[in-house]
Order: sequence, then structure tokens, then C-alpha cells
Amino acid sequence: MQNISILGCGWLGFPLAEALVAKGYSVKGSTTTTAKLKALESANVSPYLIHSDNDSIPSEFLNSDILIILITSKDIDAFKRLIAQIETSSIQSVIYISSTSVYPNSNSVVTEESPTNDSPLAQIENLFRHNTSFQSTIIRFGGLFGYHRKPGNFIRSHNTIPNPEGFINLIHQDDCIGILLAIIEQNIWNETFNACADSHPKRADFYIKEMAKVNRLHPILDPESENTYKIISPKKLISVLHYTFKYSNLMEY
Repeated sequence: MQNISILGCGWLGFPLAEALVAKGYSVKGSTTTTAKLKALESANVSPYLIHSDNDSIPSEFLNSDILIILITSKDIDAFKRLIAQIETSSIQSVIYISSTSVYPNSNSVVTEESPTNDSPLAQIENLFRHNTSFQSTIIRFGGLFGYHRKPGNFIRSHNTIPNPEGFINLIHQDDCIGILLAIIEQNIWNETFNACADSHPKRADFYIKEMAKVNRLHPILDPESENTYKIISPKKLISVLHYTFKYSNLMEY
């Protein structure tokens, strides 16, 4: 069984670590808070206190077969230092968690072949994509939701829904974990995937429903929105991984 290190055991990384442990993997996990070290240890995850902007990550943390990078940092220089360490470690494969925010709003369906923004996130993706010392798979997740992360609380400003005629690109935590497990178990490397539910309701329809669930009634549809949008296609992921979304129809969530 492979050894896996997870850099960033937060909202998604911690339950992912638990799922990997349940499947028999040996898992190392990092956190930036001392208080979380005991929680990781209690979950049978070897805990490490690591700040991603550090000049050096403990070599023992990188003594694994697979590294999953689940941090929000967009510090390109820090990632260059991390990659230099990976190159001299036992890591053979990397999963880098990116975001569909790399795509501009094009008022169209977006695939993995669509143009991306010239952003730090897209540049970091390329650092992994073009490295030949290890194999990488890049996952561009849509907006993350599930459990205590409720979509009804996503709309903050004056209860007003912007871009009400735009479309939703979201993915549930359970599907994030299912996709990551599928990549590891099927050894799918050197790929880039869009990952979001394969339904895209209008923002107004979805958020009115979700805001009512958390007793936020009578939201306002912003009449001055430009209603720019993108519809993220997960068809490649579904085809290559043979993946079926647990939360496919977002209007039935």
C-alpha cells in the first residue's frame, strides 16, 4: 500500500486523510495550527506542523509515494522551493488542487482545453505540469460546499444575489474525496481535470432555494449585474475516471 502525504489538512484535507486511512493507506498530514496536531494523531494520521511559506518542509513529511497539495497559497516562489524539495524526495506522484477560477467568464461551456487567465494559480499549475522529475495530476475544483459549509451562507452582501442569470459550478466535499480516491486507485497521472457537479442551475434559482434553508428569506436579485458566467464541464473527468457524482443534481441537494 502506498504512503501518502497531504499538505494542508483543512476543511477538505482532514476528511480526505480519514478516508485514505480507512482504505489502509499510511497517511501523513500537515496543519498550520498546533491545536490540530492531536486531532490528526487521533485519526491515525502522522501529524506535522508546516507553514507552506517556510523555506524548508521536513524531509520526513516528503518521504512518501504520493503528495496531495491542498493549500490556498499562490506564492509562486514558495511553490518553486517546494518543487525543488519534491525533486530530491521519494515522492513519485503529485496531486495539485487548483480551482476553476483559472478560467475567465466567457459566457460559454468551459473545458480543460479552454484558455486560462494569466494568474499566479495558472502559473503554479504549469510548474507542476511541466516538471519531469515526478508525475502530476491537476484538479480544478469548482466552488466547495457540504456539511457545515452551506451554500445559503455564500451570499453575504446585503442579501443580494449577483449575476442571478449566471450559472452555478459547485462540488460537494464527498465528491471531492471520491474523485481524489479514484485518481489514486486508478493511477491517473499527468492529467488536468475540471471537477464540479454535472448540473448547472441558474444562480437565482439555486441560491433562493439554499438561502431559504438557512432562514435567509426574500433575497434580492441584483438588477445591475452584467450576468457574465462560465459553465464548467466535468465530462473529461466522468469519462476518464468512470466517475458518478454523489451530488449531481444541485437543485435536489
